[in-house]
Amino acid sequence: MENFIVSARKYRPSTFDTVIGQKGLTTTLKNAIREDKLAHAYLFCGPRGVGKTTCARIFAKTINCDHLTPEGEACNECESCRAFNEGRSLNIHELDAASNNSVEDIRNLIDQVRIPPQVGRYKVFIIDEVHMLSTAAFNAFLKTLEEPPAYAKFILATTERHKVLPTILSRCQVYDFYRISVGDMVDHLRSVAAKEGVTAEEQALMVIAQKADGGMRDALSIFDQMVSYSAGNLTYKSVIDNLNILDYDYFFRFTDLFLENKTSDCILLFNEILSRGFDGGNFIGGLASHLRDLLVSHDAVTLPLLDVGEEMRNRYQEQAARCPQKFLYKAIRLCNDCDLNYRISRNKRLLVELTLIQLSQLTSDDADDASAGRRPAQLKPIFGTAQPAAPASLPKNSTQPVVSIIPNTTSTTKAPTEVQKTQKVQGAEVQQPSQPKLPQRSRLGTVSIRAKKADAPPAETPTNNFPDGETNRTPLPQEGKENVPAPDKPFSEEDMQAAWRTFAASLPREDIATAGRMNALLPHLEEDGVTFSVSVANNLIESDLRKKKSAIEAYMRKELQNSRVTMEIIVSEAAVSARLLTPRQQYEEMVKENPNLQLLMSTFDLDLV
Repeated sequence: MENFIVSARKYRPSTFDTVIGQKGLTTTLKNAIREDKLAHAYLFCGPRGVGKTTCARIFAKTINCDHLTPEGEACNECESCRAFNEGRSLNIHELDAASNNSVEDIRNLIDQVRIPPQVGRYKVFIIDEVHMLSTAAFNAFLKTLEEPPAYAKFILATTERHKVLPTILSRCQVYDFYRISVGDMVDHLRSVAAKEGVTAEEQALMVIAQKADGGMRDALSIFDQMVSYSAGNLTYKSVIDNLNILDYDYFFRFTDLFLENKTSDCILLFNEILSRGFDGGNFIGGLASHLRDLLVSHDAVTLPLLDVGEEMRNRYQEQAARCPQKFLYKAIRLCNDCDLNYRISRNKRLLVELTLIQLSQLTSDDADDASAGRRPAQLKPIFGTAQPAAPASLPKNSTQPVVSIIPNTTSTTKAPTEVQKTQKVQGAEVQQPSQPKLPQRSRLGTVSIRAKKADAPPAETPTNNFPDGETNRTPLPQEGKENVPAPDKPFSEEDMQAAWRTFAASLPREDIATAGRMNALLPHLEEDGVTFSVSVANNLIESDLRKKKSAIEAYMRKELQNSRVTMEIIVSEAAVSARLLTPRQQYEEMVKENPNLQLLMSTFDLDLV
């Protein structure tokens, strides 16, 4: 029975033309060989499974070929080519730097460099995973790498270029290998399937190529696994079942449910996915990728970014035509936020379900309502309270009066905010000064009060400001006079402490000590609701805070929207005295609490240090 050889080895490229997805690099290497312009050292960089070591072997074989083809390829007929194909060539040496990374290993390689080739023109040294060499090994290799014999060529391969010493990089020609595109991998897998007599659906090969993430070796390994699972009949269903991949159909169904605002169906469908053993994090990542593909399907310019088959491409375009772009932007942002928070969330399922609720409400008419799972639109308050609701019904021809309230500026004995009364207006409380008293308009039954700038010119008496001879109402604000100041808003201790921490964080770098002290302190709100106190441990901190007192109060008043906010600094006598106690005084205090301590000291003849 013939031994089985995995596809990654069996169909490994043997010429530059058979290398998949690296056309630019192979063309450059062939031209350099044809024109005999070879560097003494090359560095091949790139992800795993993209052809770095394969190209190094083809390059070593080609430069020693005695009869190159006009295309710059090896002939595979001369003695050097046959020796290479049979694995007995003495001109090619491979070193795995992952397991041979010491100085001694590099010294053995340097000893081999001194021996010229017996057959062929060049000795080629391929060092794989070169970034694994130790720093001492790199330094031991530098001189030989910079000035090797004319017959010696070095090809270094690595997946992590940033770990290679700059002194090594400067001595090499650097070639960057790219990830292989999904289309190129599908074409190669199709040819391998035809040679192996395997029936494969196009969509099944597409899933394998996407799962390989740009590596041809990974794609061929998955291909062999799927062929064994499906007994030579590679279908889309068998691939997604064996690789535990969510079907595209799920994401299309979710998108349709989002557009139809079917929140309950979204939650039930997500429960079905979880019951099949899929992880919520993988699901949300796949959903984000699906929405991204819908977004690129909107425009013919970005359509080539869609790595799917022709049938699936048409399905994406059909659904993208029904999805508004604004919906896709918001949906992708929500999925991305969920993906970022998924790992640190304690209730991961609830996080995904909340995201699905928000997604299913994006296109609803009441998208700004609280039930949509997002913050409702903010209403501007009047006089620090919520706006009163409009009257349920008014006579068709009735007009509602506009009353503007200003403080009594003629009184010199009382401040405008000292005497206030509360008047019930349409179920809401509106604060207004007690002097002068405003009569209610009984003919309407309700009074709606809002601030309004008068359009009439200034008058000497209040009487001229009102129509119909009304003289007992407060005059409208005049042109050129100051507007009514906003009333002080109440605040909680949590609001005050949050503003305290925000001020500390806003201090410049030179006040970092003060910021640290403020973060260590916790202010408390007094009973009057506007004064907060800060207890400090010593006079030094008290002096430091007192210098910032005016700035702190100004910031807190602005942040809390209350002009009466005041800060009090209290030096804690207990804390000061505790810090000033000597060891002997501390011992005496402890003896007062526990007399047995003195007995312990005398029994064992102990003393204070």
